[in-house]
Amino acid sequence: MDMTWINDRLAVGGGIWKAEKMAEVAGAGVTHIIDMQIEFDDTELARPHGIAVLWNPVNDDFQPKAAVVFARGVEFAREALAAEGSRLLIHCAAGVHRAPMMALAVLCSLGWEVAEARRTIEQLRPVADFAQVYVESVEAFLRQQGRSAAKPRRRC
Repeated sequence: MDMTWINDRLAVGGGIWKAEKMAEVAGAGVTHIIDMQIEFDDTELARPHGIAVLWNPVNDDFQPKAAVVFARGVEFAREALAAEGSRLLIHCAAGVHRAPMMALAVLCSLGWEVAEARRTIEQLRPVADFAQVYVESVEAFLRQQGRSAAKPRRRC
């Protein structure tokens, strides 16, 4: 399964699409999924494994993303990570643009600086590619939420 752990509770990856791959995801201890791909909703594949899914579909079109996309994902992620023992996978089709973008928003909502979160994701997942428009969309969301992009880092 195409899954890169950013820390022991948060992973970024590519498409799942098949029951066998969802079984691998469940076997890795994933309890929650944010599915950013517009191409496929994981909900039915995840149901037999008891994995909670937020289907938060967006086009990978290099256009600004609405704050509501980040608000839904961040709320789901924060609730998921508040549960002891939970593990969250954020994925899209290839794990290159949309999933890293949402992981950036989630980490920053937890207190990471944008630059540090981006650098960490890029180091651990070299295929991650942060389009400037996506980074600016995350920063706009953080400003709208009254969150500073330069708060001290906290672990999730």
